[in-house]
This record gives sequence, C-alpha cells and structure tokens, in this order.
Amino acid sequence: MAIELEFINFIVPIEVIKAKYPGGWDACLSDHANLIGGRVWYDDHLFRDGAMNTLDIDVLIERWQEKGLEPFKIIEGEQSWKDLCVVEYFFGWVNIPCPWLKMAPNSQSAHLSGTEPGALFGRHDFIKVRGRNKQP
Repeated sequence: MAIELEFINFIVPIEVIKAKYPGGWDACLSDHANLIGGRVWYDDHLFRDGAMNTLDIDVLIERWQEKGLEPFKIIEGEQSWKDLCVVEYFFGWVNIPCPWLKMAPNSQSAHLSGTEPGALFGRHDFIKVRGRNKQP
C-alpha cells in the first residue's frame, strides 16, 4: 500500500502511533476524525497529514512532539527523521533522510520501506458516512 502525496506531507508510521500516541491508533483516528478525507488520509502502514506552508508543518511537528513522538535522531553523525517525516510533494524531496520511507519514482506517492507499494490511498478513498469519515 502507498499514500498519495500533495503539497507538504507530514507522515507517521501507524506502528509508531500505536506505540506512542496517547490512546494509540483509535485515539489518533478520533482526534483527526473531522480531517480524514480532507487533509488527512492513511493506508495500512502510514498516516498522512499535510499543509501548504512550512509554518503549519512546524505546528504539526510541535503538536506531535507534545504527544511523545520524536522527530529526529542521529545516524552516523547525521540528522535523520525518526518517528515522523516531512516530504515536499512539488519537488519530491525529503530534506532530511527518512530511512523508513520509500518514495515512488514519480514522487506522487510513498510507502513504508520493506513493504510493497500496492494500492494507492488518498483523500478520494475516504467517504462521508453520517457526518463521520469512513474508509470504503
């Protein structure tokens, strides 16, 4: 599975959310219910939020840090993404290495390293059902 990318993408592995987000995956989905199918979507492995400017991405990073996620770690003396990652869609780059994320050659999607890209998930894969977002 893979997630569709657009603008500036804030990506977190779901396993990290299950382990570190207060209340786990269910709490994360509840906290973001009104955004799913808007700026938030996910596949079986990755959760994606996003923004159109770096100031909003900085706010997302701070909010997730407050929830216990660590954005960075040092690998062989170089800064690397740890629990989350930021990817710029337009240029298809990750300005800091992200060893757990694999970008598609066209830079329009990404998937968890070590998994097959498979089906692509984006905002269009979530529908409104009685005021709640639900994956079909």
